[in-house]
Amino acid sequence: MSYARVLSVGLVGVTGHLVEVEADLAAGLPAVALSGLPDTALNEARDRVRAAIVNSGQSWPNRRITVNLLPATLPKHGSGFDVAIACALLGGSGELPLAPLDGVAILGELGLDGAVRPVRGVLPMVVAAVRAGITRVVVPLANAAEAAVVPGVRVKGVDSLHRLVAFVRDGGRLLEPPEPDPVSPPAGPDLAEVAGQGLGRRGLEIAAAGGHHVALIGPPGAGKTMLAERLPSILPPLDDEAALEVSALHSIAGLLPPGGRLLRRPPLQAPHHTATVPSLVGGGSGLARPGAVSLAHRGVLFLDEAAEFNVRALEALRQPLESGRVLITRSRGATEYPASFQLVLASNPCPCAKPSGDLACECTPLARRRYIGRLSGPLLDRIDVQVPLVPLRAADLVAAATPAEPSAVVAERVRAARSAAAQRWAGTGWRVNADVPGPHLRRTRWRLPARDTEQLRRSLDTGALSARGYDRVIRMAWTIADLDGRDRPGADDVAEASQLRSGRSA
Repeated sequence: MSYARVLSVGLVGVTGHLVEVEADLAAGLPAVALSGLPDTALNEARDRVRAAIVNSGQSWPNRRITVNLLPATLPKHGSGFDVAIACALLGGSGELPLAPLDGVAILGELGLDGAVRPVRGVLPMVVAAVRAGITRVVVPLANAAEAAVVPGVRVKGVDSLHRLVAFVRDGGRLLEPPEPDPVSPPAGPDLAEVAGQGLGRRGLEIAAAGGHHVALIGPPGAGKTMLAERLPSILPPLDDEAALEVSALHSIAGLLPPGGRLLRRPPLQAPHHTATVPSLVGGGSGLARPGAVSLAHRGVLFLDEAAEFNVRALEALRQPLESGRVLITRSRGATEYPASFQLVLASNPCPCAKPSGDLACECTPLARRRYIGRLSGPLLDRIDVQVPLVPLRAADLVAAATPAEPSAVVAERVRAARSAAAQRWAGTGWRVNADVPGPHLRRTRWRLPARDTEQLRRSLDTGALSARGYDRVIRMAWTIADLDGRDRPGADDVAEASQLRSGRSA
């Protein structure tokens, strides 16, 4: 009886776990048994590995083979264990001395010809390996640049099983990760391209500075989509921790662009209005994959034509909006993904969406209420900034020949406001004003004077404002003060925040 062990890494959600791939070769009828909660793709590895070993010029051991993936209680999925299984089998049969692979984590899928193909999720896998004390990893060459962005690990690429066998047996050369792509990503759309809509621009700036959610309601052509798509351009770049988080999620989804660079620009996800609940919050067979809310983590989730979305899909957003995470439970286990995003809703005010205002609208009052009512009260109660956009006038378009304030100028004000908020909330774990719990703002140190919140308290007492809405107005008032360079908000800040919250134009 022969035994060998090789290290690899598995993923459950966005969390990686070190996995020991064991191979035991015993006398008996030739067969391969795979244990350790493998999914269908992993169960099929026995056939891929057999063909790859033979086509790489190695001998297949005709013995009773048992492959176990430890810990056995952790679900394993995908094809990323193929190369590790092949190495363990060759080591157990005596074909391959495994001493050079001690303390090395091996990832990769095998083709039938022995080629090593890329897999999803290499970035969070390598992060997990480093946290487990691993300092060397072997990954598919196509994933090497992605893995190399993780500090504290030496990455080698491999394009075929034959190359890996030659390295272990004869000291052959593995491949170095390619140099990171020096080309900067193209600049996104700029706020200077938006004509008019001063209230919309102000609402967007406040939302960016405080991390608040936004609803843009107005007729077609008013600029709802243009404003929403430009929100990432005024958000600060992602720091190292956030960039690693965001890049890991996109790696799992197979959406990480090539080039070996972390995503530094806040992501923008804009699903179509026919999107299903699983596509928004995550889903799929076995353990769920991240949905749009997780791919928008640390960025923007934009729902254009929000009133046309399925009501169940919209209501599924309520829990992630509150917790910043999404927990998806399936029969094979639960998967949790981060989902801390800024939501931007854009909608026409009625089904006919006449751009000329109420006088030309063909909808009955009931039809208008039903249409906008698809955005439920509990969902809108979680939206801080609600901006009514008016149709553009000719003067707005003519004046647009002179560029409006560009994103770079607005982004600098947003950066300064966020810096002030970060300094104020230092040591609490809150990054922006929208993260601060309401009870904290009602404590003596941060409580606003009664004279500044008199109208706000009256709205709460009459039922015109919910307790959640009260807290959100106070948070926005702090953001407005940060943007204007004041230490504390005053009555004017509370009034502006209340106006933006109510969705009334000035």
